[in-house]
Amino acid sequence: MKRFKEYKSLGDKTFAQLSGEEMLRQPNEASNSIAMIIQHMHGNMLSRWTNFLTEDGEKPWRKRDEEFETQSLSKEQLMQLWEEGWKVFFDTLQSLQEDDLLKTITIRTQPLIVIDAINRQLAHYSYHVGQIVYLGRWVKNEQWQSLSIARGESVAYNKTMGKV
Repeated sequence: MKRFKEYKSLGDKTFAQLSGEEMLRQPNEASNSIAMIIQHMHGNMLSRWTNFLTEDGEKPWRKRDEEFETQSLSKEQLMQLWEEGWKVFFDTLQSLQEDDLLKTITIRTQPLIVIDAINRQLAHYSYHVGQIVYLGRWVKNEQWQSLSIARGESVAYNKTMGKV
C-alpha cells in the first residue's frame, strides 16, 4: 500500500504544478498527454479492481481505446478521474484478507494469483506515473519544481540527512 501511495503522491505533486491546458499537451501526435494517461489509468483501475476476486479484470464495459483519445475534460474533471480510480484501487486492496493473496484471479482470461496481480499493477502504475512526471517536467521546463533531490543538490541533501 505504501508504494502505491508514494506513486499517487508523485502524480498529485505533478498535477499541482500544471494547468488543465498543460495537461493536454503532447510532445508529438504519437505520444500521450498527461490527460490521456489519467484517462487510461482510470479505466484500468476501475476495470481491474471492480469485483476483483470474482470477475475478469478486463471488463466488457471498458473502452480502452477511448482512453487514449483527446477529450475535452477540465483539470477538475481529470482530477476526479484520478481520484476515483485510486479510490476504487485502494478500497479493494484494503478489503483483501491475507488468505486472498494466494487466490487465483483472471485478467484478460489469463490466471494470476492475487499477489502477482498486485505486483503487476504496481509496475503498471509506476510506469505511467513516471510518464506523467516526465511530461510535467517537459511542459514546465525551467519552471519545474523538482519532486526529488534537484540537480546539483545531492551533497547538501546528504548533509541534512547526516550522510556526509
